[in-house]
Amino acid sequence: MPLVKVVSDDEQLRDAYSVRSKVFIQEQNVPEEEEIDQYEKDSIHFVVYDCNQAIGAARLRLIDDYAKVERVCILKEYRGTGIGKRLMEAIEKAAADQHAQHIKLHSQTHAEIFYNKLGYETKSDIFMDAGIPHVAMEKKVRPI
Repeated sequence: MPLVKVVSDDEQLRDAYSVRSKVFIQEQNVPEEEEIDQYEKDSIHFVVYDCNQAIGAARLRLIDDYAKVERVCILKEYRGTGIGKRLMEAIEKAAADQHAQHIKLHSQTHAEIFYNKLGYETKSDIFMDAGIPHVAMEKKVRPI
């Protein structure tokens, strides 16, 4: 069964970057300089493993009283299996543990329904980010 981990060492961080590279840079043609940015060191990173293979990743940044979820990705062959939901549950728990009041994210429009099912509300019209249509979404953090 896949396991979601909060990144705790350099090897896990490399694994998270590897998944992000495969999904965003190779699959979606996001420029590397946009994918890896100045917020990496200020983020809590997550990686999902199936046995010893990294298959998912995301990061969480704490900004004022809210948490911002970024770079959520699952390798293509694992999408639609519930792993994304498990990853988001781990991220939401971490946000609650950090006393965030709200969680915000920018969803690619094709994933908007996925986030709606997890309780996120769309808060914007469609906008472009890295050449991909997105919407801003938000969810109130449930107290732990």
